[in-house]
Amino acid sequence: MSLTIACASSAVAKVSEQEAKRLGSDLTPTGALAVGNAAGTIPAWTGGITEPPAGYKVGDFHPSPFPGETTLFTITAQNYKEYAEHLTPGQIALLKQYDPGYFIPVYKTHRSASYPDWIYKKLKENATAAILLEHGNGVKNTIATSPFPIPENGVEVIWNHTLRFRGEQAESRAAFVTPTQDGSFTPTIMDYEYYFTYSQPGMELADIDNKIFYLRIKIMAPAKLAGTLNLVHETLDQIRSPRKAWRYEAGTRRLRRSPNLAYGTDFPNGASLRTVDQEDMYNGAPVQYTWELLGKKEIYVPYNAYKLHSGDLKLADIVRPKHINQELTRYELHRVWVVEGVLREGIGHVYAKRRLYFDEDSWHILLTEEYNSDDKLWRVSEAHTINYYEVPTVWTTLSLTYDLKSQRYLADGLDNEYRPINFSPDLNIKDFTTSAARREAKR
Repeated sequence: MSLTIACASSAVAKVSEQEAKRLGSDLTPTGALAVGNAAGTIPAWTGGITEPPAGYKVGDFHPSPFPGETTLFTITAQNYKEYAEHLTPGQIALLKQYDPGYFIPVYKTHRSASYPDWIYKKLKENATAAILLEHGNGVKNTIATSPFPIPENGVEVIWNHTLRFRGEQAESRAAFVTPTQDGSFTPTIMDYEYYFTYSQPGMELADIDNKIFYLRIKIMAPAKLAGTLNLVHETLDQIRSPRKAWRYEAGTRRLRRSPNLAYGTDFPNGASLRTVDQEDMYNGAPVQYTWELLGKKEIYVPYNAYKLHSGDLKLADIVRPKHINQELTRYELHRVWVVEGVLREGIGHVYAKRRLYFDEDSWHILLTEEYNSDDKLWRVSEAHTINYYEVPTVWTTLSLTYDLKSQRYLADGLDNEYRPINFSPDLNIKDFTTSAARREAKR
């Protein structure tokens, strides 16, 4: 299966009512195959996690629903060829380059992804109503969650990730690190606040003012960056109305527009290890690339990363030279959609090609590979996800970008020494105005 979308001259049609009836039948409500695989190594989806483990309380770090499970086997640079059909080029590159410390511990597969019932209802409504706008720059007739549960091309799959349900609002404190090759690091500690306009119950597309979400990030440490604040208004059609971003720096005491906080710009304070459009694995308007849907594959992907999520860990337990502590990771065999993007002629970006791997059960991107202009693999990213029971939703607990040239990496979302995401922080859309950002920055 290979489908390509170039610069379409007209909107792409929605699926038929008959086809949409597959959702909740042979397809899950999110559009995944409901059945397991023929080998029995991927089970059927039976609803995902619908109740948290005994003893869990909202506000706790999320305990594993699979306590006591041990690895089925471990993939290394020595034996990877036995498992190569279920590995990506990026994973093989990491195994080879960082042998013997980097390995892939494989566990039993659990299709744990779940969403609220009202999101499943919206997915079915979106399937028959959502339309991809001209050139793939946005969507219409959709709300709350992924617009194309039965996708027909690569751009629709990308929008499924961009607009997937992550709750109605969220607040967290977490660190990101960019360790040197010897493993030393200074954490940058950030407070995050999200207000997902697109996913507010009862909201219609006409009500959201072309905004997917509002985001406010305040740096708490180190001291030289403390007080820096970023405000982002993420737009749906970024060609009609580009992302709006502002930055407040304590040294200048001014809130200024950040027009370049998009696409291939370096991630702020990220040691030039990640671009802005790699945040959340991939973000922004997909217009810079021609995207091809390569179909589905069964891949060993990071999944159910409850061990990495633990509040009993310190950052030093996770961070290692050149890569994280792989003893704390968990990989499972899952079906993923594979989408490849080739940079359009005349467009400037540091990545000439990118390959994205989307979880069929959640639409979350789990792996990415970025290539330079010589078609050489440059960077590999992983999203270690969990099911957040109290929503429920699938979201990253730790994201990683490995730079194969510099042999360094960026790890983002390290909340272990702080607190897990709070999905009920009682935020208001008024908290994300520029005047509110100035008040917050000066506290």
